[in-house]
Amino acid sequence: MKRDSGILSSPEKTAGSGEAPFWPHVGPVLFLAVIFFLNFTSRTILAPLLPTIEKDLGVSHGQAGFFFFLISVGYFVALLGSGFFSPRLTHRSAIVVSCGSIGLALLSISVIQSLWGVRMGMLALGLAAGIYIPSAIAAITSLIDSRHWGKAIAIHELAPNVSFVAAPLLAELFLEWFSWRIGLGFLGGAALIAAMAFARYGRGGEFPGESLGAGAVIALIRDPSFWLLAFLFALGVASTLGVFAMLPLYLVTERGMDRSWANTLIALSRVAGPFTGFAAGWFSDRLGPKPTMSGALLLTGITTLLLGPAPGSWVIVFVLLQPALSVCFFPAGFAALSAIGPASSRNVAVSLTIPLGFLLGAGATPTFIGVTGDAGSFALGFTVVGGFILAGAALAPCLKFRPQP
Repeated sequence: MKRDSGILSSPEKTAGSGEAPFWPHVGPVLFLAVIFFLNFTSRTILAPLLPTIEKDLGVSHGQAGFFFFLISVGYFVALLGSGFFSPRLTHRSAIVVSCGSIGLALLSISVIQSLWGVRMGMLALGLAAGIYIPSAIAAITSLIDSRHWGKAIAIHELAPNVSFVAAPLLAELFLEWFSWRIGLGFLGGAALIAAMAFARYGRGGEFPGESLGAGAVIALIRDPSFWLLAFLFALGVASTLGVFAMLPLYLVTERGMDRSWANTLIALSRVAGPFTGFAAGWFSDRLGPKPTMSGALLLTGITTLLLGPAPGSWVIVFVLLQPALSVCFFPAGFAALSAIGPASSRNVAVSLTIPLGFLLGAGATPTFIGVTGDAGSFALGFTVVGGFILAGAALAPCLKFRPQP
């Protein structure tokens, strides 16, 4: 029997599978989730390793922080350019290239001694990681009937939620027994093994993406739903990565928490994310993406806003609630993103929407909160960001989708 027998390997096959069950495809989706976990952890683990890396390389705090900027630049460029890359390979091949390149980048960083070499490795890591997500979404939605997209994407979204909890624990394990270089080398080796395994056994995405040509781009930018969804994704990223980036500093400097307790609290706050995210996928399949996104943004907006004025120990309640609710946006958000254009151009929609959301949510949002902190009130920054997220709850019902099979 051929490896792809019995699976949906193209958008055209998806269209004719109105009664296709969900559970036979859980294995392939979980395989992609493992690859996504390695992709995400390759970047998140740098935060808990950074103090050791800083001392080992003899760099300042600003130079150490510049590593994340380089990763972000590479990630942004790769996402934006994925529409040019995926038409030249199948989505399946793009996933293999991304995972394998992450492994090579991590292995390179682990052995390079020069600062400029490490910087180039960080840039390469961002480029490799950014190739993955558009092709992964296209692969998942080619395997699964559209009425099950929410559940499938929720399984895939377990990866970043688990990574937020696992990365600090892995970092401590590596530093306790080995070194940061061996830790990155270990992850790099795991990524290379995963790439080879997916090349042999992986399913989904057996078709090229649509070229990011003028026609595909113009069709999307003329659609108001594209711009609205890009803004909503920016709010979703702001509620997760944007808030996460500045929350420890806020709790320590403005709330007077012990640093160890603050970091422990933030790690604990991420434990519920995989469960609430999966529940949101089920809600998305039953209620639809728009009501699910609106509800997620409403609850997330309230808890983000209250991070600022919450009195005393009440801030702990909102620190625990906010991450658990913020992840609920993404299963419905990706399902909505897959519904605003034809199946063959899903990778184009992803490659245009995610960079904009990443730039605003993970770039501008922490910068804004930091500026308000410099002005004397981190709390004001969180309150304003929460207000914007609340506005997104009112805007989500205005989206218009293309009918799906």
